[in-house]
Parts: sequence; structure tokens; C-alpha cells
Amino acid sequence: MDGCVSLQKKEYTLNILQKIVETKKREVAQAISRVPLTELQAQCRDIEAPRNFFAAVTREPVGLVNVIAEVKKASPSAGIIRGDFDPVAIAKAYTSAGADALSVLTDQEYFHGSLDYLRQIRREVPIPILRKDFIIDPYQVWESLLAGADAILLIAEILDDAVMMDMLILAAELRLTALIEVHELDSLLRVLNMLGFPMRSYSLLGINNRDLTTFKVDLVNSLRLAEFVNDKAVLVSESGIRDRSDIQRLNAVGIRSVLIGETLMRSGDIGGTMANLKGIMRQS
Repeated sequence: MDGCVSLQKKEYTLNILQKIVETKKREVAQAISRVPLTELQAQCRDIEAPRNFFAAVTREPVGLVNVIAEVKKASPSAGIIRGDFDPVAIAKAYTSAGADALSVLTDQEYFHGSLDYLRQIRREVPIPILRKDFIIDPYQVWESLLAGADAILLIAEILDDAVMMDMLILAAELRLTALIEVHELDSLLRVLNMLGFPMRSYSLLGINNRDLTTFKVDLVNSLRLAEFVNDKAVLVSESGIRDRSDIQRLNAVGIRSVLIGETLMRSGDIGGTMANLKGIMRQS
């Protein structure tokens, strides 16, 4: 019986991921019909150059880690995370609390995000911003640049090798950092040779601690997969990081950068929570 329930959960979750990708394909097609790629590229000619997300995440941390603080209203697994959601106010609070970079959810249908949130935040905060979305088409990379993103997320489980390579080349040409995200060992092994392509200072490796087949989060995923990564890769642990003890476990395997969403989004004291996670004394 348990086996049947587990199989049903796996099929349900895979269907959710497939639905998200199918939704994204429709959204990209609609966006292209409104603004063709050539027009989008023309709009990008005179925009401000991206900030250096890679440098912000890889420098010597203040405290235990560099923190990418995530602005996220909701998710399919958690539902609404923060009811009093003001993306700009949250981004400013993160910045004041010592975040090294931001991650902004822009998927609307499944995460209640928006590219407008990214645009608004870009105008108000000085630190680099990752566009967190399901990027499957080069059009979205140009779209990210125009919206003010400094980095993009590339999920290995939804991109084949050829598309991943094309995305990495385009991102580097546009001076956008790429956070290559993996959830499983086979995906990690597949993308290891792509890290640092075409230029080392434009790609990071993210290990997501969320199991795509169950949506359960386990920090052990980062600890386990880190063993298969050489010292040249810059690791970012994502999801399920709740307190300083989690950070210390990640430090023990050489991880000095983390992406944290729900823990900060649910906090009533972002400054105190950030100080605890980083292991630093909070300024009064």
C-alpha cells in the first residue's frame, strides 16, 4: 500500500513539473507574439549593465556564509508563505539585514511572482538580483536582462545538454551569472563539465535540497552531492535552511553560499534571523 502511495505522489509531482514547463512554453509563445525577439533585443541595447552576482556570492563571507535572500510570496508545496507581501519592502529589509544578493520569484501562475516585482526591486536596492523562474527559452534570458536581473536560474532537470549550453553562452555574452540548479546526482554528473563554460566567473552550481518526486526537503542532499564536486565549483545550497546549525553542517563540506526563502519570508525579525544564520553579532 505504501508503495502505491509513494508512486502516486511521484507521478503527481512529476505532473506538476511537467505542467509548469508546459505553462511556461505557452507564456513564452504569448510573450513573443506581443514583443518579437528582435524588438526585445533592441530594447536591451541601452540598459544598465548587470551587477556582478557571481562576485557577490563568491567573496569571503561576512560571518559563516553569503546569503541569497529570496523574495517569494507562495509555492505549490507551501501555499501562501507571507500574506502581507510587499516585495520592495522585503527586498529593502533583506538588504539592510546584510543579504549579499537577492532571488526574486517571477513565475506568476504557480508562485504568485511577477517580473514587475523584479523591476521594482531593481530600482530600489543596490545588491545583485537573481531571476528565479523556469527558464526554458533564450527569449527569457533577454527578458531577464531587460527587467533588471543580474543572474538567471537554469534547472538541469528541465533542460537538455544542448539547450543548457546555449543558455550558458548567451548568459555570458549578456554578462548575466547563471545559477545551474540540480536536484539529483544524475543531473549533477551531467552538468559538471558545463560549469565555468564559457567563462568561469559566470556560472555557479546550486544544489536544491527539495526532492522533485516528493517535495520533501532534506539538507542531506547538499551534503551528499557536495562529495561529487571538485574544488573549482562554487556551490550554493538551496531550500530547507532554517538556522545556524544547518549553516554549520554546510560549512563542514565546504559550502559558503546559500539561498534562503521561507525561513526569512516567515520571520517577524528579518535582521535577527539573518544575523543568526550568518553567525554574526547583530548591530543595535
